[in-house]
Amino acid sequence: MALSGLTDGITRGIEGAGATLSETFLDTTLRLGVTGLSRAGKTVFITALVANLLNRGRMPQLKAEAQGRIQAVYLQPQPDVTLPRFDYETHLAALTGDQPRWPASTRAISELRLSFRVQPGGLFSSWRGPRTLHLDIVDYPGEWLLDLALLDQSYEAWSEATLVRLEKRAEAAAYLALARAEDGALRLEEAKARQLAESFTAYLTAARDKGRVDVTPGRFLLPGDLAGSPVLTFAPLPKPALTPRASLWREMERRFEAYKARVVRPFFRDHFSKIDRQVVLADVLGAIHQGPRAVEDLRRTMAEVLGAFRPGRNGWLSALFGGRRVERILFAATKADHLHHEQHPALTAITAGLLAEARSRADFSGARTEALSLASLRATVEESVTRDGETFPAVRGTLLATGKPALMYPGALPLDPARLLAPAREGAERWLEADYHLMAFAPARLNLKPGEGPPHIRLDRAVEFLIGDQL
Repeated sequence: MALSGLTDGITRGIEGAGATLSETFLDTTLRLGVTGLSRAGKTVFITALVANLLNRGRMPQLKAEAQGRIQAVYLQPQPDVTLPRFDYETHLAALTGDQPRWPASTRAISELRLSFRVQPGGLFSSWRGPRTLHLDIVDYPGEWLLDLALLDQSYEAWSEATLVRLEKRAEAAAYLALARAEDGALRLEEAKARQLAESFTAYLTAARDKGRVDVTPGRFLLPGDLAGSPVLTFAPLPKPALTPRASLWREMERRFEAYKARVVRPFFRDHFSKIDRQVVLADVLGAIHQGPRAVEDLRRTMAEVLGAFRPGRNGWLSALFGGRRVERILFAATKADHLHHEQHPALTAITAGLLAEARSRADFSGARTEALSLASLRATVEESVTRDGETFPAVRGTLLATGKPALMYPGALPLDPARLLAPAREGAERWLEADYHLMAFAPARLNLKPGEGPPHIRLDRAVEFLIGDQL
């Protein structure tokens, strides 16, 4: 009996090891990075994405679902126990309650694991059992991604470029006056350094609130436990003729280099370098509404963002990635529900145009990139409006500020993106041929049927591009 029990134990052990080994080889893990530039709706995107993957009634363009091969999708504990969990349930309750509201923005890194049980497709699918795909969704602020561009810059180059950019921005007037009044060659006084950093942070905050997308260094806006530390107490300054040791300019330079080494590089080493697929959300309509300068700022920022996904461009980044590349990158123009569907192709074409130069470099390096217009949560319905005998395609929704219904026709986007991108590159002050208007809509109250996620526009196409090959 003892021998029999021992044999049974060995057998069960072998079976258990085989099952574990089988599970290990059959399981696949993908890390999907999700970030958004200013006002792009990152929290809503992730919440709606998860809700529509758990209940796939509105996901017809997800091929594995259309073919009936997705057996189950479920939330699991995230693998990295040191990161906060993305608060999916709270955000979903905000969007789907009796009095729906947009959830609060997330301003730190978080993670969520979604697991798929999928029957493989193809010629030999009947011989193979179902497999599991673990999708680890990593949510991080867009400002942190933009910081990567700092790693290739010296303090002198960064200061010069930043000060030139700020000259064209009214919200930067107070900081520019303060910076120009300082002599960087004088000995460092900590009180002056703090005053400059606080004034520069105030500019960054105002720029973000205005919808600017190029608000770096990102940790100035999200300091966490670094608040008040020297690594966040620097600002751009004009370079004086002399920069002696212990001068204000030299100390600012030292702190800038420390920011890159102690803040930026650890984030990319610990999190960014492990990402397989990436979504970058952008409020392209908001930039068009603000005018040509905002569109050019967005174009330049999107080029910098896409450059972050080119490992091998310098030695340290190549080493961080260990030869890995981000395989697919989706740039998504959000808030497509602010337009009638007739204008969606124009919005997608403009987004692709913003990416054109940088996108060709990423495609050459092997990463697949895509531009798409979508709405994570549809807040409007389509109607037509007639003015002076002419009919225009419009949308109707509930105004966020007043709670009253409103009909909006934002203006006709050009079918040729060059009609917007060319004046933006040339530094035009305003659009010559048209004005573009936007309204802020509140989320609509939902009545969801069993198996349905919240209404969206092209969220299923986004998922198919990002992970369809792994399903």
